[in-house]
Amino acid sequence: MFEKRMSPRRVAAIVLRQYYLMRGSPARVPALFIWVAIDIVLWGFITRWLNSVATAGFNFVPALLGAVLLWDFFVRVMHGVTMAFFEDVWTRNFLNLFASPLTIAEYLAGLVFTSAATSMVGLAFMLALAMGVFGLHFFAYGVAVLPFMLVLFLFGIAMGIAGSAIVLRLGPAAEWFIWPIPAIVSPFAGVFYPLSTLPAWMRWLARLLPPSYVFEGLRAIVKGGTIRPAALAWGAVLAVVYVLAACWVFTRIYRHAVRSGLIARYSAESLS
Repeated sequence: MFEKRMSPRRVAAIVLRQYYLMRGSPARVPALFIWVAIDIVLWGFITRWLNSVATAGFNFVPALLGAVLLWDFFVRVMHGVTMAFFEDVWTRNFLNLFASPLTIAEYLAGLVFTSAATSMVGLAFMLALAMGVFGLHFFAYGVAVLPFMLVLFLFGIAMGIAGSAIVLRLGPAAEWFIWPIPAIVSPFAGVFYPLSTLPAWMRWLARLLPPSYVFEGLRAIVKGGTIRPAALAWGAVLAVVYVLAACWVFTRIYRHAVRSGLIARYSAESLS
């Protein structure tokens, strides 16, 4: 029974490995900032232009730039998980990890904590840039924003684990399946427009995605409305379900890879 318990030290070892990778290869560090900076700067100037030509009284900065910031946060969370997994794939270290007492739960927990650390760094940088340069009053909405961010964080974790499971099942060459996932989800999530804009069949799918409840709720707050606790709670429940389902899928695929011998494609000796 003791051997099945999650060891905080082994979880910390996964996080520490990613820290050593960053410290040993400074070229990895700018990736935490460059892409989010490009998005914030691009959409920041777009919102300035829209404010200059649109009807007075509507501010596009919180409506669009705030949405971009939160969506980039979700993407950073997802990529934080997948990139940590890919580091083990690219270095052919994945099989070596599981030659140790490390369990699947500990490995996934390590990926989650790694993602949390890198996404928080990216979020802090995005907030500083959006607030300092483009005047986004993010904290004006107070703690009301935190539950929405938690839902996005959980959904990002779920998508990251699910994406890693796809690569684990199909092989390292399948990593290109992962990068389009945020772009595929975003039209259904209603990041930049109300869900009422979508056709009926897309709205039906949107109701199955936690981010749709996040951005609908945030738009209501920006317009001066109130939070709908039931909708936010349903989004949170969906996010938790996605996380549990992703962990279950990853575990099943890992066990299949071990039983079938597919895990050998990740060994240090394999060249294919």
